Amino acid sequence: MAFDFYMPDIGEGVVEGEIVGWKVKVGDTVKLDQPLVEVMTDKATVELPSPRAGTVTKINYKDGDIVPVGKILVVIDDGNATASAPPPKAHGAPAASQTSAPAAPMHVSASAATQQIQVIDATATRERVLATPATRKLARQMGVEIGRVPPTGKHGRVTTEDVKRYQTNGPTTQGGSSTSMVKHAPISIARDPMGLEERIPLRGMRKRIADSMSRSVHTAAHFTYVEEIDMTELVAVRDRAKSRAAERGVKLNYLPFIVKAIVSGLKKWPQLNASLDETTQEIVRKKYYHIGIAAQGPNGLVVSVVRDADMRSIFDLSREIDRLGEAVRNNTATRDDLTGSTFTVSSLGKLGGVLATPIINFPEVAVVGVHKIEEKPAVRGGQIVIRQLMNLSISVDHRLADGWDGAMFLQDVKTLLEDPTTMFMEMI
Repeated sequence: MAFDFYMPDIGEGVVEGEIVGWKVKVGDTVKLDQPLVEVMTDKATVELPSPRAGTVTKINYKDGDIVPVGKILVVIDDGNATASAPPPKAHGAPAASQTSAPAAPMHVSASAATQQIQVIDATATRERVLATPATRKLARQMGVEIGRVPPTGKHGRVTTEDVKRYQTNGPTTQGGSSTSMVKHAPISIARDPMGLEERIPLRGMRKRIADSMSRSVHTAAHFTYVEEIDMTELVAVRDRAKSRAAERGVKLNYLPFIVKAIVSGLKKWPQLNASLDETTQEIVRKKYYHIGIAAQGPNGLVVSVVRDADMRSIFDLSREIDRLGEAVRNNTATRDDLTGSTFTVSSLGKLGGVLATPIINFPEVAVVGVHKIEEKPAVRGGQIVIRQLMNLSISVDHRLADGWDGAMFLQDVKTLLEDPTTMFMEMI
């Protein structure tokens, strides 16, 4: 009997996934829980295991396709005479009747990771509009009911252009015609006749980064403030602690110290450890400190998350940052490793440059950019001396915090980094 395997509801707020790569092809015999396909969502990249043993008879989507939740991914002939399972319910849909026979749960494991995400089939469905959060926000701001907007995006997605067109021109008729609608001739894009260009599909991790950065820049009102930090004393402390750290198997760098100073600053300036709930129009201040570490991975920029950074020692922070970095490089980071940050630090390590204007990891309020430490001349006590100097830059969402908040926060971080003794006193 043909078994229809629907795109599961992988996590809260996830309405679609992109096919990264199939692990099987039509005609393959698969076992129960054998990986079928790797799917990327806004939250993480996951492998979907087979819910049945049998033969793959049909694959409905190819690599790079966007698949809405509830659409049939693949058909498996399991040899049984039972009907296929119903599609997963949309968020907010009524739960299945308690008297119904429950469907077997499907487990979705994070790519190459041990943690599993449980996804349970339900029996109720309802239509939902496919649109990004930014598009939904635009519709709310314009007073447009997004469910009435004719979609033109891939797989029936409502785009921001659709919302703007609807607000300007009004609804089209059932046949798609309207006297107020202007039809434009298709734009012809000249191809490269000499073979001197390479065209790479914008998809996968690069597409997720593009969408995330665009949403942040077009939603948050960015402003950036920069401060010079004299790291000379902290460099000396770190040099003295390196051997003690090595005895514990820890490779100590400066990032754990910077994270500790930032957490102390966030406790004094809680408006920066926050987010905006756009649905309820409430500012949500977090009393926990999950610090995102933005770093380059093999597939692009990835933000891994150090949870409860305020409760960790310098050595413990160093171990966790190293563990997360290794997981990102090996593509074994779990969903928990990559989600839930409350504030983000962006660092390129020794290649940190002199200055940058980091983009906020939306929906957070702020992000700190860490730049390289260099020996530079500085004036101390009327004398020119060589000091270890570094710039820190902070980008803040001006909708939720003022320039004063960002500047004072960074001044407090500066004080702690320049006087490590003060930092350790703050940690007690």
